[in-house]
Amino acid sequence: MDTTKRVEKLREIMADKGIDLSVITNFENQFYFSGLKAITYSRPIVLAVNDNSLSLIVPSLEETHAKTVTKADKLYVYHETFMEDGNGGSHIEYLKSLISSYPQGTKVGVEFSSLPLQLGNIMRDAGLELVNLDAEIAKMRYIKDQDEIDLITESGRLVSLALKTSLENARAGITEIELDQFGNHALFTEVAQQHPDSTLDFFVMSPSGLKRSILPHVFSNTRKLEQNDIVIHSRQVGLNGYRAECERTFFVGEPTEKQKDYFKIASEAQLAALDVIKAGVTAKEVNEVARQIFKKADVEQYSIHRTGHGIGIGLHEEPSLRYDNDLILQEGMVYCVEPGLYVPGIGGFRHSDTVVLTKKGSQLITHHPKELEALTL
Repeated sequence: MDTTKRVEKLREIMADKGIDLSVITNFENQFYFSGLKAITYSRPIVLAVNDNSLSLIVPSLEETHAKTVTKADKLYVYHETFMEDGNGGSHIEYLKSLISSYPQGTKVGVEFSSLPLQLGNIMRDAGLELVNLDAEIAKMRYIKDQDEIDLITESGRLVSLALKTSLENARAGITEIELDQFGNHALFTEVAQQHPDSTLDFFVMSPSGLKRSILPHVFSNTRKLEQNDIVIHSRQVGLNGYRAECERTFFVGEPTEKQKDYFKIASEAQLAALDVIKAGVTAKEVNEVARQIFKKADVEQYSIHRTGHGIGIGLHEEPSLRYDNDLILQEGMVYCVEPGLYVPGIGGFRHSDTVVLTKKGSQLITHHPKELEALTL
């Protein structure tokens, strides 16, 4: 993934705002601008961009990694071993050194939403003026380039495969975790065969039963599926850093009449939102189409989240398909469309699909049957 154009665009934004230095601390934005993605960030990483260089402050265990995957002009490496004692002890020392050449009053671009207070105070104490770049960076990430779309599209195929495989093996008597592993195995096998030297992120949850399926975000556990259970099987897959999502509500055995009714309403809301989403409409228009279906059916009180969200590097990205978002959608945006209902004593109901906005409308990149008959196992 070539990050050069992204860094140049950031520099254009900096020039327009009179910013001489940007300090990027959000790990997703660091990946977006540099290509570096660590497994864990317990040891802080800082990305610094000025008008002619890109620098990374990294722990020593990421030094070779950063040299391999980034085009950083300068690496500041800090250590935590006896042998290197005194040779760069922390990211804070290097940040202080890096900003020391900038006079008081210099504007520094940062992300207010993720900048650690400690680092912010260090820069303010040095007399630097902090300028929030959250909105500008988010807008850059709104629109995916073709390389990003290609990866997301393939992730859509992979997540659909994993979901399909798990549902084909769903039955009473297995646990939620066992349900997940069928799709996980298919996913790992497919990526290993089709994408050598690639990275894979994945997320899966399968809350089951009347009590757990109404919890939109809970990890799968060792609860066993029972006959006539309702399950929301939710998956994300990320190939080389870029994700797609697919979710289906299904039944192990026959649903009740009330469950059939709520399933139908939630499905209609999702289909309506998928039908209307395209470049040129506003985010809240997409949300409103789904909301009106819930309102007409007198079930809006069971709809407790937005109709959808952006996706790409992050599990959830801006912009959101919310009731209060006037943003006009654009070609190159990627969305998960997932209106849901969560009804105590009856169950949770949510399908999710990923769409890419194109000149011709929207391209669905996740595929699995949505009809009740196909999802009654």
